Amino acid sequence: MPRLNPEHTEKLIELINQSPYFQLLNMSLQEVDEGYCKVEMQLERKHLNAFGGIHGGAYASLMDTAAYWALYADLEEADGFTTLDLTSNNLRAIETGTLVAEGRVIKRGRSICLCEADIHDEQGRLMAHCISKQLVGPTLQPISAATATLGSAPLPPKFLDR
Repeated sequence: MPRLNPEHTEKLIELINQSPYFQLLNMSLQEVDEGYCKVEMQLERKHLNAFGGIHGGAYASLMDTAAYWALYADLEEADGFTTLDLTSNNLRAIETGTLVAEGRVIKRGRSICLCEADIHDEQGRLMAHCISKQLVGPTLQPISAATATLGSAPLPPKFLDR
């Protein structure tokens, strides 16, 4: 596998953190590497349900994001991908603080990939876990679509060894 270009990763993180959905949910992509991703979310009142705990959709969005970007470095430069499904297990409620989600690739297939993500609170307690399937293909959300949508210049080459 070719080595990921650190300059590409840095620009990717800057780009994705500008996306409207990330800003809406106070999510921040922190790290992207081969088979791994780290995303943080600062909880605010807007993340809470009517009962005062985190809304399950906020957990699902954070885990979907971590599982999704964990796969990014494992794919060819021109490949795009999208989430097919996500099975979420919400294990504990929370009202305030910072959540950290870590995504990992479990199995890389040609067109279907299996990923997972965990969310931990600031004390390291497991808050939620998910399994996610990703569909890979050249027309499914390639990174060039994100640069165009967000008005960014093309990213540096994804890999160093090419």
